[in-house]
This record gives sequence, C-alpha cells and structure tokens, in this order.
Amino acid sequence: MDEEYDVIVLGTGLKECILSGLLSVNGLKVLHMDRNDYYGGESTSLNLKQLWKRFRGDDNPPETLGTSKDYNVDMIPKFMMANGGLVRVLIHTNVTKYLSFKAVDGSFVYNKGKEELLNSACSVGFEFNIPFQKKKYGLDDNTIDFIGHALALHLDDSYLSQPAMDFVRRVKLYAESLARFRGGSPYIYPLYGLGELPQGFARLSAVYGGTYMLNKPECKVEFDENGKAYGVTSEGETAKCKKVVCDPSYLPDKVRKVGRVARAICIMSHPIPNTHDSPSVQVILPQKQLGRKSDMYLFCCSYSHNVAPKGKYIAFVTTEAETDNPKDELKPGIDLLGPVDEIFFDAYDRYEPTNQHDVDSCFISTSYDATTHFETTVNNVIDMYKKITGKELDLSVDLSAASAAEE
Repeated sequence: MDEEYDVIVLGTGLKECILSGLLSVNGLKVLHMDRNDYYGGESTSLNLKQLWKRFRGDDNPPETLGTSKDYNVDMIPKFMMANGGLVRVLIHTNVTKYLSFKAVDGSFVYNKGKEELLNSACSVGFEFNIPFQKKKYGLDDNTIDFIGHALALHLDDSYLSQPAMDFVRRVKLYAESLARFRGGSPYIYPLYGLGELPQGFARLSAVYGGTYMLNKPECKVEFDENGKAYGVTSEGETAKCKKVVCDPSYLPDKVRKVGRVARAICIMSHPIPNTHDSPSVQVILPQKQLGRKSDMYLFCCSYSHNVAPKGKYIAFVTTEAETDNPKDELKPGIDLLGPVDEIFFDAYDRYEPTNQHDVDSCFISTSYDATTHFETTVNNVIDMYKKITGKELDLSVDLSAASAAEE
C-alpha cells in the first residue's frame, strides 16, 4: 500500500475491470481495490443459495430447483452484439482466451396491436431508407418503432429528430452482428454467465502488472487542498496515485441520481412462450407499445449457457421505473413469461457523475441501465478511457477472430 500508482481503481464491476485491464495494457501502474470479497460488484453473478440469501434472507432454496452451484444468475443481465464494442475490446485485449461464448438463440419485439412477438432477426432484410420519413416511404408507426428500438437499439424517440447517420450505423451493426454466427439473433453470451467477464479482465490486468486487493473496507479517496485526489486510504494505510477510477458508490458526493431501474428475476421450467422454444432470448417491448416513456426488456437464459440446471430457465424483466409502483410497471413483461416457479422483485437507483475530472482527477462510471445489451456500457467505458488517458481506444481489430470464441 505504500507504493505510488498511476491509477487506483475502486470496485470490481465490469466497467471498472475492463478499464483496469485496458489501462494496464497501456503501460499504466494500476492498483485495483474492492470493499467486497468477490469480483463483479453490482454486476456479479449469484448461485442459487446466494440469490436466496439476497432476496429471501436465508440460504435454503427449495430442493426442487436443483443444485445451487448449477445456477449463475447475473445481477445486471446483458447480451453482447456479436460485432459490437465489447467483442472488439475482448479481442483487442485477448481476454477471449479466458472465456467461451455461444450465440443467443432468439431476438424478438413485442407488438401490442397483434399481441404477438416479432422475430427481429428475420426482419433485418427489410428494405429501409430513413424510417422516420414515414410519409415519403409509407412506414407506419409500429414499423418505425420496431426498427428504431429493436434494430437500432435507441432508448427513446429522440433519434427521430436527429441526423440519420448514427441510426444507419446502428442498424448496420445489428445486421453485421446477425451475420457473424448466422444464428437466430445478433447476440452472444458467455458460458457460465457474465460473472466470468470481470475476472477475465482482472486476469489481464494482473498479467500486465496490475495489483488486486479484495475485501478492503472503506476505501476512502483522499484529496489535497485543491480538491485533487492523491490517494486511497484503507485500514490505516494510504496508497498514492495520480488518478482514481471508480463506480458511483465510492464517491457518492460526486454523483447525482438520474433514474431507477425496476426488475423482476424469474426462475421457470419452460422457455418464454412464442419464442420458438428458444433457450436463450431477448425480447424488447418498445415504449409506444406499452404507453410508456421507456422500453421494457426481457432477458432469458438457461442450461444452454450453463447458468441453470437442465430444464430450468432464468428470465429477467427490466425497465426504467416511471412510477412508485415498479411491480405494476413490470406486469406487461411478466405476463409474457407464462407460469414462473419463483419470482424476485428488485430495484436500484441509477447515478451519473457530476464532478470535473480535470479538476479532481476522479473518473466515475455511470450506473448500469435497463438495457439487455452491452452497447451503452461499452460506450461509457470507451469515453472514460479517453478522458483518463487522453487517447482514443483503437478497436480496429480483425473481428474474424471472434468466430474462434464461439463454442
């Protein structure tokens, strides 16, 4: 602890682990600390006993659900675009050697008017121009909703009044990702869940000289008279540094609440109905279809990715909370699941930094949003990397190497 580091990273959430790995590869001396005794922070994965302990207060789940260690339940469940930013980071850093991936079987969109799920993967061949020019091209509101939210993955309708180029890039990414493994969706997902990802980047950092310390209480950031961070104190010792990177929980006075995510975690004995019996699937419920301001997301995975015993499925229903009754808000998504064996409700606040990093040398990640894909997560990481190093992260890698990561 007496040494001086270029960067001290606090929290072993996925964003922080990616950054510590990237910064170590970039030649910086990194110390990575966490108040917890496990990797992953808010983005950890839980076995069945841990899940029960967290939401039911004991570690005695019913024996009918199977063996605890066969479960890997992500607390921030997300799929990766097969041609997207996170895959590029994984290949750029060679973290793929620590992980095995498998294609996600399905991707669907909810159409309330017909009370059906549309297979978004089958619709990429749609001949589109600029979709919001609906009068010229004859697209109805449902089609615009479908393309904007399911293919371009926009979080709201602000894109309708913005230049089209970003939209075109997004749909191009979707189509390229769909073609990567020629599966039923543009997504891939690691075997044994997302808990493997933070540890993979932690190994990368260690290979390049990064130092890790778990179970470090308090982790108090120290500031000089000018308000600039110069170190972190834990258990009476202070490690000095030039910059601090952390999640919002470590510097609560330098963030503001910007929203709240509501979610239901469900254990089921069947796949989501009307998804062609897909053992892994994403369903997007666009905001307009529900009369909401925010999209709703269904994430389902199972034994096919080694996150549950044979015959069991883990489904999440997630959205940005808009009322004081998040359980009621989640009902449209839960109703699509069919019978569930067990259901857990949860909610967490979302924060974003308010500090000036060029003044206090603190670089704080944003909280994870409700989306079940990693594009917003990786965008935050890439933006933070540029602010920390002053350099663009070069992700111009040969994505053909990604095929080797598929099981």
